[in-house]
Amino acid sequence: MRVRATVAYDGTNYSGFQRQSNAPTVQGELEAALLRVTQERAGIVAAGRTDAGVHAIGQVIAIDTSWRHTLEDLSRALNAVLPADIAVRDVEEAGLGFHPRYDALSRWYRYTLYVARVRSPWARLQSLHLRGPVDVAAMAQAAECLVGEHDFAAFGQPPSGEVTVRRVDRAEWGEDRPWLTFDIEANAFLYRMVRSIVGTLVEVGRGALGVDEFRAVLASCDRNQAGPTAPPHGLRLMAVAY
Repeated sequence: MRVRATVAYDGTNYSGFQRQSNAPTVQGELEAALLRVTQERAGIVAAGRTDAGVHAIGQVIAIDTSWRHTLEDLSRALNAVLPADIAVRDVEEAGLGFHPRYDALSRWYRYTLYVARVRSPWARLQSLHLRGPVDVAAMAQAAECLVGEHDFAAFGQPPSGEVTVRRVDRAEWGEDRPWLTFDIEANAFLYRMVRSIVGTLVEVGRGALGVDEFRAVLASCDRNQAGPTAPPHGLRLMAVAY
């Protein structure tokens, strides 16, 4: 049977989700746990390949297995052997044709900023620390132009092929000082697209880039026009919609 599972992980100690031969990855840990629990070498298909240091609370994976016990037992057994920074949140049976990546309607990412004069040691691996104040209203205004179907070549490269057009359903800032969060949901994303957008929006918040200039960056389709790419540790895959 094909099983669909939702997985959460702290990506700090991993070189991304996708399996690599010479580095620890989330996929590698999940497949090792499956082998230990089911005695099967089950390959995993995921909704997205998060980069090194990126976290998730709503990554979706598919597993083909001949597991004969309950799915609750499978979830419990996997969590018993997985490292503390990875957890299977829920498991359910899926149709044999289910594909976490190709069947997804949208993906929701959140980037978290910690805005304060002094850094927070316990938050350092889950958010980007900004010491100076930022203009949240200007960043929110700039983010509005991202909604809709656009060519996002200025903010990333396609993981395959050459098409850089994506549809963004929402892009909005939330504020609960000292925390700022940027939520963006789209049908798909370019490589490092969210982090590049956040880095450029921070430039708007600092006054180094105007709102109209941000719109011009998007329209330019030129990666050299965008601001710096925000570091990975502030980014989290929140959910995948089907």
